[in-house]
Amino acid sequence: MKHKIIPGIVLEQKVCELPQDGTAYEAAKAMFEANVASTVIIDNDGKLIGIVTERDLTRRVLAKGLDAKETRLEKVMTKNPDTLAPDDLAADALELMRKRRYRHLPVAVDGRAVAMVSVRDLYKATKKILEKTIGEDKSFVFGDRYGA
Repeated sequence: MKHKIIPGIVLEQKVCELPQDGTAYEAAKAMFEANVASTVIIDNDGKLIGIVTERDLTRRVLAKGLDAKETRLEKVMTKNPDTLAPDDLAADALELMRKRRYRHLPVAVDGRAVAMVSVRDLYKATKKILEKTIGEDKSFVFGDRYGA
């Protein structure tokens, strides 16, 4: 799978982002409104310093009985998250996500998030590649390209 993250898997996009002094409630609300499962946390200069996912909110806030409206994101975020570069290969990203058990990774340029890639995005791209390869193999085996 030789596709680069951008534009092969995702395009640059408006990433859901919140300041580190935001609350878990604000993160849940922002993710709901954007229909996404993660948000990046930024410092005052707009630089990526963390990530919060739905799973983080469930495990680090709700399961511990914390008040989502009072719990600051800096207390529950994953600090200094791994990131991808736009030129990274999808296969490498998928392997990193598998090894580290991530479902979402920010794509960053100069410390700023320009996209978010999910394991679902990568599986979708892999499926397309496999379907294309199988179609080409069928064509070769069953005659469309026989003798070419």
